[in-house]
Amino acid sequence: MGGLVVVGVDGSASSLTAVETAAREARWRRARLRVVHAFLWPAMHVPLGSSPLGPPEGGIQNMVENLVGEAVARARSVAPEVDVSHAVVTGEPLTVLEAQSRAAQLVVIGSRGMGGFVGLLVGSTAVHLSAHGKCPVLVVREAGDEAGPVVVGVDGSVMGEQAVDFAFAEAALRKAPVRALHAWTTWNAPVPAPQDAAAPYANPPGALAGQEERLVSEALAGHRERYPEVAAEHQVVRGRTREALIEASHAAQLLVVGARGRGGFAGLLLGSVSHAVLHHAHCPVAVVRGSGGRH
Repeated sequence: MGGLVVVGVDGSASSLTAVETAAREARWRRARLRVVHAFLWPAMHVPLGSSPLGPPEGGIQNMVENLVGEAVARARSVAPEVDVSHAVVTGEPLTVLEAQSRAAQLVVIGSRGMGGFVGLLVGSTAVHLSAHGKCPVLVVREAGDEAGPVVVGVDGSVMGEQAVDFAFAEAALRKAPVRALHAWTTWNAPVPAPQDAAAPYANPPGALAGQEERLVSEALAGHRERYPEVAAEHQVVRGRTREALIEASHAAQLLVVGARGRGGFAGLLLGSVSHAVLHHAHCPVAVVRGSGGRH
């Protein structure tokens, strides 16, 4: 146990909700919590102090101190037993938070910040950090169902395996069940080489469905042994992955996905499924790239 949870704040309502989530995550892990604000203005040579014509408590510097202080107070009110620190770091949010993620076991961020455009479901920092972070990134969207399971997308990829590992560890911390969901179509299922080149079909009827069932069972087998206290079920559906995960998120307290799945293109940091659930899931979303600190 132990480690570090980082939460990015910018004074928005979304980031304060993220602070509450991060405080609970730190408490579950018995970890430290660091509240981080990326202070862009000094790099742009903008005056930071109060204006001679304005109140002494005005100015960008005081505003930042106030918003960080409010975030720290919010964290301590949610989890008073957690060691909470704060850092104001000069730089652009993505660069600052990516650097912070190198030492963290989890980074938490709101879905949209102060710079969000009207109609934009998820801010660019949340999307980019999910693609570039060095540890799992938890994007706080809607609240989720506190009594629901931790839903994880399973696809047999390396990042998918890391996502399953994160989901079981998270479920153990939350004392919640895991629901592993695998969706497949004839387009995304791997096709083995036929035994007989003259055979009219690469797979006999029903073979793909059985193969996909085995993929999920194998992905969960070791985790069930490591986390015997976590009730786990799996569901294999024929259909598009993003739609199946978004539908499952209605009843979930957390949705976990790998940054890229087995259908990802080389060099693509964030897959289309991960991108879609960040924008449309009905609960918080954890995107797993690096492993971060162990729970």
